[in-house]
Amino acid sequence: MPLWTCETCGAQFPDSGHPPASCPICEDERQFVNWKGQAFLTRDALAERHRLVWRDDLGLTGIGSDPSFAIGQRALLVPLADGCMMWDCVPLATSEAIAHVRSLGGLKAIAISHPHFYGALADWSEAFGGVPVYLHADDRHWVMRPHPSIVHWTGDHHRISDDVTLLRTGGHFAGATMMHWSGGAEGKGALLTGDIAQVAMDRRFVSFMYSYPNYMPLNAAAVRRIAAAVEPFAFDRIYGAWWGRNIASGAKAAFAASVERYIAAIA
Repeated sequence: MPLWTCETCGAQFPDSGHPPASCPICEDERQFVNWKGQAFLTRDALAERHRLVWRDDLGLTGIGSDPSFAIGQRALLVPLADGCMMWDCVPLATSEAIAHVRSLGGLKAIAISHPHFYGALADWSEAFGGVPVYLHADDRHWVMRPHPSIVHWTGDHHRISDDVTLLRTGGHFAGATMMHWSGGAEGKGALLTGDIAQVAMDRRFVSFMYSYPNYMPLNAAAVRRIAAAVEPFAFDRIYGAWWGRNIASGAKAAFAASVERYIAAIA
């Protein structure tokens, strides 16, 4: 039985003799159904049309699809003492990419910011012996392919290691998550935000949306909650969700200024 992947959002669905009738993630108001209609690819067909590439992205190895597929995000590998932490995920896991990750020490765990980036989380976990995949429990109903490796954590913080902590910020989704890496930016700290806080094109600010494709902004209360969640943590760098969408230095001040600018703009 083939596994199926949504062409629009990259969500992977369980083995089945036929494609799913619909994609709940795309039918949600934060996403959209393709104008040509809902379509799915088998895992094999996806691998025939796309490959995974990896390159440095501000000191971290990023992995993304070539050509771009679905939402077009890239995963990041954060080096830990006993392997790598994969932050966010992509809709495909290829033997070449898996071998490259092994050459970097393998995967210790996976953590994902929100349901739009769940992708092929089960394939990546299985490739490294069933490593845990940390998803916030508030978003558990958005998992399209349940898997025993998934850890649905609760609360506002979850420590992965001495220098990696997951932060439930909410906003884009109820369980929307950022990752704080205290060892990042040469020890000054880094915040990996996905698009929960989207790095702007000028790479000097971030912004906040409930839905990016449908232009639905977050309200002020939600943005203030996000700001409060990250305030206790030191960070000089922000890694966003796409290649090069990072704030290289001065990121904590930029984040605070972005919150003020955003709230003033919607007031």
